[in-house]
Amino acid sequence: MSKSVEITAKTVDEAIEIAIAELKLDRSNVKVEVLESGSKGLFGIGAKEAVVRVTADVNLEERARSFLDDVFFSMGMKVDFEIKREGKIMRINLIGDNLGIIIGKRGDTLDSLEHLTNLCVNKGDVEYVKVVLDVENYRARREQTLIKLAKNLASTVVRTGKKITLEPMHSNERRIIHATLQSNDNVETYSVGEEPNRKVVIAIKKK
Repeated sequence: MSKSVEITAKTVDEAIEIAIAELKLDRSNVKVEVLESGSKGLFGIGAKEAVVRVTADVNLEERARSFLDDVFFSMGMKVDFEIKREGKIMRINLIGDNLGIIIGKRGDTLDSLEHLTNLCVNKGDVEYVKVVLDVENYRARREQTLIKLAKNLASTVVRTGKKITLEPMHSNERRIIHATLQSNDNVETYSVGEEPNRKVVIAIKKK
């Protein structure tokens, strides 16, 4: 839902200016509805102030596209976008050649770029939309890799009786490990350490 404000001032133009300043937007990014045109009255008697309703009218997809265009232009990269809006989630899939540099080690660079894109899109002028950034379905492939890893390591823990501590992971990846093994009757998982070095531990479930 877009943010909207109602402003009362001496004139319509003045009310619009106040509203735009309050929303922190340009004139081109708002819709204006004049509720009362206002009047000067006769010799100042019976004067009525103008009332306007100004609503943010921002294309969040274009805002995200513009930000990413600038990022990749500065990197000297040609990248295409597939942008899909699903309610409060905006999914952006990046397509191009040699995009491994955008993913980074264990998706570190991709996560950082996703965070910056979220900051750019969500400036407080409209309802919050979560941006999910992906590179040719890397996240889905990474999730399947983590699910397979979790199951294999759980089997090792059961066989050896010794707990296993994984390498540091982001919170969303740790969540995948926990979710994969939460229904396993033989092992339990928990996290140790502080960010950004927090790790998942897989251990024999206490009876």
